[in-house]
Amino acid sequence: MNIKANNPALTSWISVDANSDFPIQNLPFGIYSDSTVKHHACSAIGNYAIDLYELASRGFFSKLNIDKEVFNKAYLNDFIELGKDATRALRDRLSELLDSNNKELQDNKEVFASIFKANNSINLLLPVKVGDYTDFYSSIDHATNIGTMIRDPKNALMPNWKYIPVGYHGRASSITVSGTDLYRPKGQMKPADAEVPTFGPCKLLDFELETAFIIGKASKLGESISTEKADDYIFGMVLFNDWSARDIQTWEYVPLGPFLSKNFASTISPWIVTLDALEPFRTEGYVQEPKVFPYLEYTGNKNVDIKLEVAIQPENSTETVICNSNYKYMYWTMEQQLAHHTVNGCNVNVGDMMGSGTISGPDPKEYGSMMELSWKGTKPLKLNDGSERKFINDNDTVILRGYCTNNKTRIGFGECKAKLLPAI
Repeated sequence: MNIKANNPALTSWISVDANSDFPIQNLPFGIYSDSTVKHHACSAIGNYAIDLYELASRGFFSKLNIDKEVFNKAYLNDFIELGKDATRALRDRLSELLDSNNKELQDNKEVFASIFKANNSINLLLPVKVGDYTDFYSSIDHATNIGTMIRDPKNALMPNWKYIPVGYHGRASSITVSGTDLYRPKGQMKPADAEVPTFGPCKLLDFELETAFIIGKASKLGESISTEKADDYIFGMVLFNDWSARDIQTWEYVPLGPFLSKNFASTISPWIVTLDALEPFRTEGYVQEPKVFPYLEYTGNKNVDIKLEVAIQPENSTETVICNSNYKYMYWTMEQQLAHHTVNGCNVNVGDMMGSGTISGPDPKEYGSMMELSWKGTKPLKLNDGSERKFINDNDTVILRGYCTNNKTRIGFGECKAKLLPAI
């Protein structure tokens, strides 16, 4: 598919640093507020958010037949629900307006301040109202590492793991946007050397390096979405930190899986990078053996080459990058996850979110959780300030970053960050 906004030759009259996550070829979508705006839909270029409501109000989208009020909502759900033809046309129109050869906005100095908002002057809000949230467990290196730790290397993967994209239904109400603090959770834990459980603040608080995709098209109850049609239902992706209380999880997960160990907080990045913008970075996935069932088969390159990193920043100190991984290490693709999720007739709605599961690579520096990086606390990590971490300490800030590059274009997600506060 030829998407005009993806043209790598495009340059903008807005200054964009070479290492920026937001060149003219990205144009993600979000929601912002400031001292005068309660909530407007926006896009991003360089160091600016672009107010879409103001552009629409001034007639710059007049040929798109989009009601300007769709950009004056607390969430992007109504805009996304317009469908990919409409959202793709809007992104193409933005690329026209920002093109260095286009004078419509470039020479219209009096509207600049109303439309372009400096990033340091705004608040980015939760971009979608998440109705339902599902988390998968789809990185083979992560699943192997965890299985090796809690079982043994010969039985690291459960018998079903290479047959189905394993997942569970999470809690949508505790999904928050980057920059929102969280509190250390409390719950029951049973140390290995104890006869009975104890209650108190979690001692083994972990991050999980994930991405998530946002549903952009509803399906009907009883309907299945094929891997071939899945991309029609996926609007875009965000970075995702699915915080985990490992000691609470170990005690509670049998027989029904995660509960209090996962539902206390999850953090997403504020910008939704469209699947359209990510198309140039599609890459080959894993060879899946044994052969998957026909409903999980797909053709073409469906993985995405997204370079990922995680940093820990202690209070009043500098950050330390502790992990460099890549989304391309996913064994099960987004399309397979959605096909499996709906093969039984489960319906999906606009704004639903589906987490990738922790993304780990084969190298120890690519492990996407403290559980793996410190190998269950037996190999502490040393930070730049000289302190050590087995898991996340109170007042630590965890920062996720991600971007794609192909030597022509760099498409990034911005930051997904949150500070852990002591239990209350």
